[in-house]
Amino acid sequence: MMGQVLFIVWRESVEALLIIGILYAWLRTHPEAAHGRRFLWGGIGAGIVLALLLGSAILGFAEFFEGEAQDYFQLGMMLLAAGLIVQMVFWMRHHGRTLRRDLESSMAQRAQQANWWGMLALVALAIAREGSETVIFLWGLGSAQQGLQIAAFAGSALLGFILAFATFWLLQLGGKVFSWRAFFRFSEAMLLLLAGGLLVGSIERMISFGWLPALADPIWHSAWLLDDSTSVGSLAANLTGYRAQPALTTLLCLAAYWLLMLWLLRRRPSTAQS
Repeated sequence: MMGQVLFIVWRESVEALLIIGILYAWLRTHPEAAHGRRFLWGGIGAGIVLALLLGSAILGFAEFFEGEAQDYFQLGMMLLAAGLIVQMVFWMRHHGRTLRRDLESSMAQRAQQANWWGMLALVALAIAREGSETVIFLWGLGSAQQGLQIAAFAGSALLGFILAFATFWLLQLGGKVFSWRAFFRFSEAMLLLLAGGLLVGSIERMISFGWLPALADPIWHSAWLLDDSTSVGSLAANLTGYRAQPALTTLLCLAAYWLLMLWLLRRRPSTAQS
């Protein structure tokens, strides 16, 4: 669970830093557009405030549910988190290569028109989007955490944020350590695994609610090979959806998910930055 939290915060933070970094680099290399830096920092501040407001609204909305309604809300958040993760993967596959060029072209146009409010809005919305998505992901992952687990949960989130800055700094070295392409490919695979893990957890909840039949439960026992109640097994379960004693319905849904993802990946080749 903590590994999932760290990865989600790391990946979302890097994505937001990518947009900010591209805009900042363009402003730094165009002295005539130095005035735009104030709007860049203003957009960052506004985005953080918007992200906090959206996150608070989501968490506040959750407090209205009790008992079974809380369980249903958690299920909905897990499914929403899985869907957003998949959407994020394919959005970056489509826009990755042209993201820098599109942003720089937009910046040049705004500099000519001396209109920086659009940039401020872009940065604010980018940060608010990544921040609110992170809240949804973390809620879907950590709604059952209590006591000391909450402290570990928060610590993992903070570590993910720190690692995001370190990763962004390494990526700015111009591929001397590892490239944007390598970053996107690695994070893409991990995100799809995480979405599959969230889907498995959601299917298991729907089986427990009686919404879906288990068909055969369990269909095998593999605890002798990897027990999902151990620390290593739990990490594999959280990251990939692995179960030592899975129900047939769960396996069928996970197999259908990966068949769909592989089909979509073949239809939409990566355009990530090199």
